[in-house]
Amino acid sequence: MSEVVVTGVGAVTPLGVGADALLREWIAGNAGIRDGEAPCAEFDPRDVLSAKEARRADRFTQLAIAAGEEAIAQARLGDVDGARVGCIVGTGIGGIQTLESAHTTLGEQGPDRVPPLSIPLMMSNAAPAAIAMRHDVRGPVFGVVSACAAGAHAIGAAARTIRCGDADVVITGGAEASLTPFAKAAFAALDATSPTGESRPFDARRNGFVMGEGAGVLVLEDREHAEARGAEILGVLSGYGATADAYHLTSPREDGSGAADAILAALADAQRAPEEVDYVNAHGTSTPQNDAAETNAIKAALGAHAAEVPVSSTKSAIGHLLGAAGAVEAVATLLALRERVAPPTLGWEVRDEGLDLDYVPGAARPLAIDGSERAVGISNSFGFGGHNAVLVLETA
Repeated sequence: MSEVVVTGVGAVTPLGVGADALLREWIAGNAGIRDGEAPCAEFDPRDVLSAKEARRADRFTQLAIAAGEEAIAQARLGDVDGARVGCIVGTGIGGIQTLESAHTTLGEQGPDRVPPLSIPLMMSNAAPAAIAMRHDVRGPVFGVVSACAAGAHAIGAAARTIRCGDADVVITGGAEASLTPFAKAAFAALDATSPTGESRPFDARRNGFVMGEGAGVLVLEDREHAEARGAEILGVLSGYGATADAYHLTSPREDGSGAADAILAALADAQRAPEEVDYVNAHGTSTPQNDAAETNAIKAALGAHAAEVPVSSTKSAIGHLLGAAGAVEAVATLLALRERVAPPTLGWEVRDEGLDLDYVPGAARPLAIDGSERAVGISNSFGFGGHNAVLVLETA
């Protein structure tokens, strides 16, 4: 079976533009949360798109394009045959900014004034289609929609596309830009978001997630193909597991059994034992139900080793990026493994009953592993609808 490696990464997040900014700022203990939400304040679409191109792309697509440009440039895909390249990008909601704007126009000005590009901009598959057109990608190109697990599902689907021989390279990840009036009001109506605007995963005072926006993109590649063209191998996507809770539309199973099954499936796919895991990047939303269920899942899947593994949540620094979360967190996980560091769970101070793992409070710290060994990490993503997607990433 083909080994799937990572040859490029890119990100646009509330911590800045670029994958390096994501890890650097998180390790430093900085957060991109302002006034109860986490926008990509430093992102300007004009840095990567012409004025015309920007008008023809919803913000979630703009973010995906920008993250994709960084990853593709790092992977140096210029001479790769586009017929052997795919693009799979996940999102939870897609072009909701376009949808809300067009609906307002419809109500205020009538149907004749609705912008003609509204449908192409709001389509959930718009991001992979736009990346494909920019880079002559002619292999499998499609979108994945599975709520907050979409980015991780997209990466898993990309890895399997390569393993099946349908492509040599797949540009993959997730993007979301749903900081809109309707989306914010709808999540608040569900009591899903924090009324105090604080993201403190696994802390006893947690009271909901903070909404954010962003995109993460990875270039996955068959190892032999990457080596033959002299690409730098950044890491390995060695495992992917996907399950469903089949339990509730918005709440996870309290015992975490569905998520635990996904973790075990990903480890089996990677041919790794639980005690080989060096770090867990948790879904860690800062909601009472998720953090308790995920803790149970990690304990069930890793057994006694769970108490020894550092577990931290990127969402403590950037909020919840919904469909982009799994992809951005996969990028963060790989970079953290390469630096041999466990980033912190910001805001964690008060232990909750039953939540007794090592959540890396206070500050980042080195991973306790031999520098000559592969560092192995798990990145968890769970979504409304009971979707569970887990990735196993390793250093090269």
